[in-house]
Amino acid sequence: MNTKNFWISSIVGAIVNFLLGWLAYGVLFTDIYPPASGEPCFMFYFLGSLAFAMLLSYIFNKWAGISNWMSGAKAGAFVTFLVALSMNFNMYAGGGIANVPWKNFLLDVIIGVVMGAITGAVIAALSKPKAEA
Repeated sequence: MNTKNFWISSIVGAIVNFLLGWLAYGVLFTDIYPPASGEPCFMFYFLGSLAFAMLLSYIFNKWAGISNWMSGAKAGAFVTFLVALSMNFNMYAGGGIANVPWKNFLLDVIIGVVMGAITGAVIAALSKPKAEA
C-alpha cells in the first residue's frame, strides 16, 4: 500500500465527509436533527470524519484495489450502509421497537449512504492503481 496515497486520500476524504455532514445535519435537516444543547466540538466531528475516511482509504488501497470513482462510490455506499445500520440499530436497541423514530433512522441511513458514496468516489479518484503504487 502506498502510504502517501493513503494519507492524501484519507485527508481529502475526511474534508469531503465533514463538509457533507455539516450540509446534511447542520443545514438541510435541522428540524429533524436539532443542535445539541452545548457548544459543538468541531474537532471531534472532523476526527470522526477522518477515522471514517481512513477506513475507506485503507479498504480501497490495501484490500480492494479500488481506484476509479464509480467503484469507489459503490463500495463507499455499501460500507457506509452497513456502518449506518449498525450504529442506528445499536443506538436504538434499548428503547424497544415502538420507541424507534423510524423517520430519523431511515434518513440517517440514507444520508450516510450518500455521504459514503461521495467520500468513496473522492478517495478512489485520488488512489492510484496498485501497479503504479
